[in-house]
Amino acid sequence: MKKKVILFIALLATVGAALAGCGSTEAQGEGETTTVKIGLNGSGVPLWEPIKEKAAKEGIEIELVEFSDYVRPNLALADGDIDLNAFQTVSYFDSFIKEHDLDLEPIGTTLIAPMGVYSEEYDNLENIPEGSTIAIPKEATNMGRALLLLEKSGLIGLPDDFDGNGSLDKIKENPKNIEFTPVVAAQTPRVLPDVAASVINNGVAVEAGFVPVDDAVFIEGDTATPYINIIAARADETDKEAYQKIVEIYQTEEIAEHIRETYNDSLIPTFVPLEKIGW
Repeated sequence: MKKKVILFIALLATVGAALAGCGSTEAQGEGETTTVKIGLNGSGVPLWEPIKEKAAKEGIEIELVEFSDYVRPNLALADGDIDLNAFQTVSYFDSFIKEHDLDLEPIGTTLIAPMGVYSEEYDNLENIPEGSTIAIPKEATNMGRALLLLEKSGLIGLPDDFDGNGSLDKIKENPKNIEFTPVVAAQTPRVLPDVAASVINNGVAVEAGFVPVDDAVFIEGDTATPYINIIAARADETDKEAYQKIVEIYQTEEIAEHIRETYNDSLIPTFVPLEKIGW
């Protein structure tokens, strides 16, 4: 009798262990849930609310983890504290993972927060007179992006090998002899009364009360490849079914419309293949 009891207890333990294994967040069978922690900055939270709802219907519970800086989200992802992050441009991502030797990869593209040229006096950059002054952000990466935007507008020319890091001596052509005044990015809207135009980052412009797609004289479009934002994962987990499903949900017209409405058209949904951003 004792042997039978012992055998029965052992059998129960084995079944219990098997059932416990079936409840793992790695599994996603019928009625089970996979939890995915996604790192964001605070402004991205409203965007993700409908994605959370749709993912839940697919058995994926999204937990949003907010960060107040642009350094920790990638480090937290590499350390395994979160599963994905969605807060950065591919240009920033490429530079960061190279500098910190992190084994991370993008798994999908999301949107562009377009930089724009603003003016209180001119509604077309072609009308800006020779010798005018244009303010641009002084930080190297912001300035580089501003110079690329100004080149796209036709105001200046840059070297073919321009690496995206801004400095005024990299301007190769300046047919209107424009004077460019570097300004701290946060101050670029405030100098508008004193200059012909100012190049303003998206977030700064929105905080200043602008609607970029309506108020900018010239603005980045969805072809500004280095500045497309991404969802990133650890390199050995990019093919996880739950992660790919989240990308699939994000890249729908319904979510694109939600982005446009929630952010008053200040963000551009941009869903392109990873190959287009160099991956």
